Amino acid sequence: MKDKILGAFDESAQVKMKFAKENAALIEEVSRMIAESFSMGKKLLLFGNGGSSTDASHIAAEFANRLKMERPPLPALALNTDMAVITSIANDYDFSDVYAKQLKALAEEGDVAMALSTSGSSPNILKAMDVAKKKKLRTVALTGLKGVKFASKAEYAFVVPSQETPRIQETHITLGHILCQMVEEILFEAPRKRK
Repeated sequence: MKDKILGAFDESAQVKMKFAKENAALIEEVSRMIAESFSMGKKLLLFGNGGSSTDASHIAAEFANRLKMERPPLPALALNTDMAVITSIANDYDFSDVYAKQLKALAEEGDVAMALSTSGSSPNILKAMDVAKKKKLRTVALTGLKGVKFASKAEYAFVVPSQETPRIQETHITLGHILCQMVEEILFEAPRKRK
């Protein structure tokens, strides 16, 4: 069993390092885009299903509270957290509408929509991305190797080089932390301290 445990950690580390090497420039670009959006009074709206919904909530909390430095809160909201809204939409319409309708209600042009989907095939995520495009939001997709269709709907797409849900989600949450850290540094760290 010890070998399996060490193997799982090793696999996770290898996937993350491969992803980081392939996406470092894109991570920087998206960090700057999110920081610019916040500086223009825009907000970050995140959503996903299952474990990805929890990751969306986790990432939103890091932006709205803080990650590594004391700084003002940033307007980030996970659309998967209000059960009354989600169950009302799912009951009265369809589960595929739970995020699309919220984006129609809450999003404004220039806001950032960040969607997380390991498979990239969830109807509610795909529909929400279509709404985001129509509303002229900046769009970021976090997915895995199977999420090609989903990735093509986004302005910026992060594709984890794995088909294993645990490895994809582990990379997504690390990416969320790094994006938040970079945004904090861009917005609140004195220029002379930046590396």
